[in-house]
Amino acid sequence: MDFRRFVPLALTAGLILLCVPVSAVASEQTNVLATVHQFIDGFNKGDAKSALAACASPASIIDDISPHEWHGPTACVDWSNAYDADAKKNGITDGIVTLGTPWHVDVAGDRAYVVTPVTYTYKQHGKPMTESGSVLTVALKKIAAGWRITGWAWAKH
Repeated sequence: MDFRRFVPLALTAGLILLCVPVSAVASEQTNVLATVHQFIDGFNKGDAKSALAACASPASIIDDISPHEWHGPTACVDWSNAYDADAKKNGITDGIVTLGTPWHVDVAGDRAYVVTPVTYTYKQHGKPMTESGSVLTVALKKIAAGWRITGWAWAKH
């Protein structure tokens, strides 16, 4: 690229970034995190309808329960059904996910990326268990109705 063209483009891009209010960026980050919290809060309350309303269609999910990946228009529902079956099979009840302070909340236009540490507490056959140090990574897309989860991955520590 001709350096004489690059400098004006770089300056123009810099000015545009300076003109974007910091509060607008923070507001979008807050909205993105609200969608992630909606999913987690719904899960924690056993309110699948609320949790699944945070999902887009299609979506893509990777998790540590079998079959480990779900894709397509019913990915979130399919994951929820697999989680329920796995919990029943393994005597897991009272699952609660606690989000830590996010490491990344990146918003670029109508796309967002969140990476946060998580702790999963539950009972297995009545015995309290804790899975700490895990990581939840979430991709989101902004649609007319707001931010929706297009994909997420859980990495157990």
